[in-house]
Amino acid sequence: MSSPCAPVRRVGLFGGTHGNELSGVLLVRHWQQDGAEIQRPGVEVRPFLTNPRAVERCTRYIDCDLNRVFDPESLGRPVVEDIPYEVRRAQEINHIFGPKGSDDAYDLIFDLHNTTSNMGGTIILENSRDDFTIQMVHYIKNALAPEPCPVLLIEHPSLKYATTRSVAKHPVGKYQI
Repeated sequence: MSSPCAPVRRVGLFGGTHGNELSGVLLVRHWQQDGAEIQRPGVEVRPFLTNPRAVERCTRYIDCDLNRVFDPESLGRPVVEDIPYEVRRAQEINHIFGPKGSDDAYDLIFDLHNTTSNMGGTIILENSRDDFTIQMVHYIKNALAPEPCPVLLIEHPSLKYATTRSVAKHPVGKYQI
């Protein structure tokens, strides 16, 4: 039996990781104007627009995919004039919501995306051994029943994920068509 999960006190709700995926952008902007529906006692919930320049241009990214640059090399790269915009943005996000892999990192980041594939409302997990996310997914699936809510596990034993959400102790992606 695993040990109990630490309480979740800080939650990041990300939209706009890819600037042309507008569902998360619209939700984040809505919650930034009126966050009453996402606030809970004892929990800090922060809606956050992750890639504002790409959102402004309605393009996936400016210089490189923000959802691929949360690796140690990119996060530790010196800030110079010609650093790619998304690498600099990843460093800023890591500073605000991390540092990645630390006890100070946000407890949960829910990264909202769109896709043109027929996935419906799908939850993406990177770790099958994370008791908190497994319990959360179970709760979400029960709350949405009888509507389906597929879960896609992209776990690989030798990969360290460099996704935007990987900054958190419990990373979760949500895709919606």
